[in-house]
Amino acid sequence: ATGHESRVDLTWTPLATGAERYTIERAEKPSGPFTVIAHGYRLSEYSDFLGTNGQSYSYRITLEAGKGGPVMRSATATATPAAMTDDQLLTSVQAATFRYFWQGAHPVSGLIRERSNFDPNCATGGTGFGIYAIIIGSERHFITRPEAAARVQKIFSFLEDKAERYHGAFSHWIDGETGKTRPFSEFDDGADLLETALLMQGVLAARQYFNRNEAVERDIHLRADRLWKAVDWSWFLKESGGKSLYWHWSPNFGWKKNLRITGWNEGMIAYLLAIASPTHPIPSDCYALGWASSKHYANGKEYYGLRQSVGSSMGQPLFFTQYSFIGFDPRGKSDAYCDYFANNRNTTLIHRAYAIDNPGKHAGYGENVWGLTPSIGPDRYQPSAPGKKDFGTIAPTACLSAMPYAPKESMAALRHLYKNYGPKLWGEYGFRDAFNPELDWYAQSYLAIDQGPIIAMIENHRTGLCWKLFMDNPEIAPMLAKVGFKGHKR
Repeated sequence: ATGHESRVDLTWTPLATGAERYTIERAEKPSGPFTVIAHGYRLSEYSDFLGTNGQSYSYRITLEAGKGGPVMRSATATATPAAMTDDQLLTSVQAATFRYFWQGAHPVSGLIRERSNFDPNCATGGTGFGIYAIIIGSERHFITRPEAAARVQKIFSFLEDKAERYHGAFSHWIDGETGKTRPFSEFDDGADLLETALLMQGVLAARQYFNRNEAVERDIHLRADRLWKAVDWSWFLKESGGKSLYWHWSPNFGWKKNLRITGWNEGMIAYLLAIASPTHPIPSDCYALGWASSKHYANGKEYYGLRQSVGSSMGQPLFFTQYSFIGFDPRGKSDAYCDYFANNRNTTLIHRAYAIDNPGKHAGYGENVWGLTPSIGPDRYQPSAPGKKDFGTIAPTACLSAMPYAPKESMAALRHLYKNYGPKLWGEYGFRDAFNPELDWYAQSYLAIDQGPIIAMIENHRTGLCWKLFMDNPEIAPMLAKVGFKGHKR
């Protein structure tokens, strides 16, 4: 049991079957009386959000009897919630979010599950984010470096030796036990190039981080190198002389989905990596003629007094400014269209200004409740964004993952969400995926692609670690020169 601001976190060692159910009890004194606060609980970590500090609480965990088995009860553990500085609270949030990628990973492969509900579908992009989470866990001593190395080696071994690939690219969903492709949607039962790019963003970070002359780390480095060099980016141009990357290819349906990766969206990283590839590169002019070819790429308009340089309108979701920038450092990076750090900061602040303006009159919106991005919704997955796609649902990942761009505003939002919505919005893996104050609805689960940017972008705000690891790869600087990125002082 560990005390944090307004809460106590519990962790315990589960038995090996994976089918355990637990009863969790709390008392104000070690001697009791104890009250049941969770029953039939399946995980081996629990966060008890109490909302106050200074009072000690005692806990005990009971393994529920099954099929005539004995009841097993833990010793009593006691902890006291205590106020935290901003820095301490950021570490606390990162530690909780890290658990999604550590305890919540698939037990066979180590791949990261799409959702937190024991989902057999493992997310390729989410696994890329998970690699960053594991590295951060090592650096912040949530786990040891050897533990981190062993897990990453497990993931890379599975990806290289067992997971299905298509011209070096992986599918959106992978079965975490068999490595077989699990169809994501109709006609999408093969390669997903953008998910592969998000994975490779993490693979390259691991290649830089695990650099010690030890057997496991040497193996990680070699496997990362082979995974990276095996992706045939040029094949996804679809045709000889093509200038646009295509999102999907299926062994059963070919190019039937026929979706080009063009901006502005989360796809920038695919072009950067494809141009950087040492084995299967695409021409550097694909950046302008493919990625930035849409008439909606350049914007230049002002919203709430803030210039948005790229993107079709104010209505873009915030994850566009986050996914490609987990590893790719936008600071001082400008091309023919904009300074990307300035653009991402302005887009972030436009979202905040939109929430303050609140044209949809949604409950809860304001200076500390802001940021729209796709998430779990009250009745379905919601592709939230300002304007017509504003459903009143807020995903904490939007404002928390904006921490490098607007640290003061993001920290204020974190504090506000934690204090005012914590009892319903906080769980074993940190902030739950989304909530809708208007409907008093709170998601009960998590998404890998939403949790990943939280821990990584908070770390980029604090130390720049993810940015440094990715940018230090020797293929990146030549790619920047080929594309025509120039330094830009903010």
